[in-house]
Amino acid sequence: MSRLSACALVLLVIGMPAHALAQEPAAPASPMISAVKGTFGMVKGYILKSAEKVAEADYAFKPTPEVRSFGQMFGHIANANFMICSRAAGEKSPSAENFEQKTAKADLVKALADSFAYCDGVFGRLTDASGAEMVDFFGGKQPKLAVLAFNNAHNFEHYGNLVTYLRLKGMVPPSSERGGM
Repeated sequence: MSRLSACALVLLVIGMPAHALAQEPAAPASPMISAVKGTFGMVKGYILKSAEKVAEADYAFKPTPEVRSFGQMFGHIANANFMICSRAAGEKSPSAENFEQKTAKADLVKALADSFAYCDGVFGRLTDASGAEMVDFFGGKQPKLAVLAFNNAHNFEHYGNLVTYLRLKGMVPPSSERGGM
């Protein structure tokens, strides 16, 4: 192989990945829903990993007496997911339980998983057009997508609480683990 041919081959091989990266992926059918759902997937993963990581005995841990325990925090998140996502769907919540009163790790991990699965279903039924439909939310009208974005903010707010709890117990939060972000 001549030196010129070898250089051309190297340039071709090097250029191929750059060309592949330069091509834009096909846009999702509902890019706004997809973006908010992507953020939801991130926080969902962090919270579920946190719930699994915490030992059963630590579910009663409270940094101070005035705040929620790990278990109460996980229960609160599950309650809120069902409530907020049902509002975005314009339907009654499928859960009447108050998970904040549960204490067993298995019950709370299941409640979280069920609440996140319910929200995933709500996202799955929306398009950008239906996400713009207005629903009642906290005394006013909001687009369905805005309600789901509020749920993301609420979940991240409480994930921030969980990060502090985890650090106080000597654990690394999922978002800080290698490959967490």
